[in-house]
Amino acid sequence: MKENSKFDKKSLKLVQGKNTNFGELAKDCVAFANANGGVISIGIEDDSNLPDSNQVISETLPEKIIKRINELTFNVAVRTEIVVAENGGQYVNLHIFPSHVSIASTTKGQYLIRDYDSSRVLLPDELSRLISDRPSYNWETKVTLNTHWTKADEQKLREFMVDVRSSDRVSDFVKEKTEEEILSYYQMIDDSGLLTNLGVLWLGKAEQRARLLYSPIVQYIKYDAKEEKVDKKVWDDYRYNPKELIEAIWEAIPEWKEFNEVSEGLWRKNVPAYDEKVVRELLCNAIVHRPYTTRGDIFIKLYPDHMTITNPGLLPIGVTVNNILQKTEKRNLHLAKVFYDLHLMESEGTGYDMVYETLLTAGKNKPVVEEGEDYVEVSVERNIITKDASRVCDFISDHYKISRKNFITLGIILQHKTISAIDLTNELQLPHGERLRSWVESLLTNGIVESRGTGKGVKYSINPDFVAKSKVQFTTSLKTIEPYRLKALIKEDLRFHPDSLLAEIGRRLPDVDFGELERMTREMAKNGEIKANGGRRYRKYALP
Repeated sequence: MKENSKFDKKSLKLVQGKNTNFGELAKDCVAFANANGGVISIGIEDDSNLPDSNQVISETLPEKIIKRINELTFNVAVRTEIVVAENGGQYVNLHIFPSHVSIASTTKGQYLIRDYDSSRVLLPDELSRLISDRPSYNWETKVTLNTHWTKADEQKLREFMVDVRSSDRVSDFVKEKTEEEILSYYQMIDDSGLLTNLGVLWLGKAEQRARLLYSPIVQYIKYDAKEEKVDKKVWDDYRYNPKELIEAIWEAIPEWKEFNEVSEGLWRKNVPAYDEKVVRELLCNAIVHRPYTTRGDIFIKLYPDHMTITNPGLLPIGVTVNNILQKTEKRNLHLAKVFYDLHLMESEGTGYDMVYETLLTAGKNKPVVEEGEDYVEVSVERNIITKDASRVCDFISDHYKISRKNFITLGIILQHKTISAIDLTNELQLPHGERLRSWVESLLTNGIVESRGTGKGVKYSINPDFVAKSKVQFTTSLKTIEPYRLKALIKEDLRFHPDSLLAEIGRRLPDVDFGELERMTREMAKNGEIKANGGRRYRKYALP
């Protein structure tokens, strides 16, 4: 198993022998505790998935580990177990529980957090955010109204039970529980049967939900081309639970059900102006991932060419606008589970994947996420920027079996026509360049995409052989022009326009990738195929 945000491997030498280093282990425990918890397998080397087949763990070692971790950390809870691997070797699994109430640290005052597959020190602003964010992590399970579950809204309770017992995401073991046991399983009641904040939010009556601090209020505002308000709706009467609220919002805004027509010859397709899956997922994110200890309404703003959904609060610690496609952190774990189990949203880590795939394969831009001082805003464009995406992706869906990751990658390549490996890595928000392989490999193997160049100079574009074979009408672009043809194009341009600056050539060949044009022009000058006059800044090119 690979190391990730919830799993790490450590050598047995770290906790026994002459060179023990419990301080380093303590740091990792603090990092996991400040994130979402995790497991450290002690006794497995970094380059292996199994312990040594002859390795035996002393019965006293697990207790020693717990004792030393307790001595070296604050607010860290752990447990240990000795595990026998499939090869007969033993190792210790150290389970670290998430610290949702307080901030974990080492006794030396070090604050860390788990980030992907490593532990890093928290920056001062991150520590400040983590401290202010902590109360929101246990908001769901708190009891503030002292209302017994039998006093909940009967219709909402009945509908919730029907939804749970009819969902294919809920196990038969859970479905067979009594009503009270199901509510306890979803953390909607405490041990005394009192409704938690989550229980009030989902099952409470309107007056109960109104007494709940920061129960979600949603405002919809429509603007015209001059950005003047032309319509407004507000959901602030607390009669809806989250599921009903999303349904009410979707049904109340007719503009979301409009279409853009994509046509090319006899080919016709209606692409939703705002795809229902995208809208619902973003609304779910706004309700599920907002901090419920922060005051503020959810705003939906509709403009002629795009819409925005603005949520109070900031992104969870560790998530930024530059890694939101790859990084997943949940504030309200139990609310998220209810949404997932009832098919209201995608599973953990796939929500934004689905949004990206839906938009890019429809020929639209990817969503734009902005984080302000006290809000997060997501923008989605209405218009289609490339017709090729719908035609190509429809054909691929019918004839190939590729993953969501591949469709996202393909959508980005189709928009750029040709894109370097470095730029593609940035577009996909990948933390390590080598991970790009899993995003493009199936496209290359199936001949849908081709690559040119080596190393950092690799560029990806749609494969012309695939386009010819599929008979998909594909817009021709000079961005994918072959090098020898680009050379001929540059010579032809200089034949009519001698002594031209590179920028002037670029303006006359707007469809050619400027970076590729610059590289080719300099290479031709170096080889004597064209001549260059002047300094580097004002260098002009002409035929020899």
